[in-house]
Amino acid sequence: MPLAAAFSPQPGSTSHIEALAALGVPRLYRRGTLLIQEGEIGDTLYVVLKGRLRAFLADNSGKELTLGTYGPWEYVGEMSLDGGPRSANVEATEASTCAVVTRATLLGYIADHPEFALELLGRLIRRARLATESARSVALIDVYGRLVSLLNKMAQAPDPHGERMLGERITHQAMAQHLACSREMVSRLLKDLESGGYIAVRERWIWLLKPLPARW
Repeated sequence: MPLAAAFSPQPGSTSHIEALAALGVPRLYRRGTLLIQEGEIGDTLYVVLKGRLRAFLADNSGKELTLGTYGPWEYVGEMSLDGGPRSANVEATEASTCAVVTRATLLGYIADHPEFALELLGRLIRRARLATESARSVALIDVYGRLVSLLNKMAQAPDPHGERMLGERITHQAMAQHLACSREMVSRLLKDLESGGYIAVRERWIWLLKPLPARW
């Protein structure tokens, strides 16, 4: 059975990604496994078939900044196309299965399907824009403002009571990694918002009970 046929793509996935996955080698990764290390020379692209990956930067003190998370039928590692060093770390945040595609295979696929180059270029541009937004946020917006932005992005549509549940469970540590701050800072801000009646935690899910104040 072809590799891609063993997994069901999510709505909106493209035939190109399925085709690339079929050309790759399936590998399983335990939660916490580092697939890509910043600075190393790599020549592989990873198509996520199952699970979730996180791209992040880290400094010598252990502080981390999450650049993005990627689920089924998304891919990471395309920066290896230029043969240069990896620009970020990538780890499995849960048990994951990926199709590992070599640089030579990827270049061969692009040669046979030049229209995929435009799709790849569009993705690189979107990631560059997200990186710019992240840098601007860290430089110009305080931690509380970044937290409000993150919670609003993660929140689902309001229920009949006007309350919004986050689309996924997220730990205080994971939030801190998104916001480039300490876990203690996140915990304090969330506790203050909960005390003020703006959020509630129900069975480990965060709910936004009403619009969050712009300033705190």
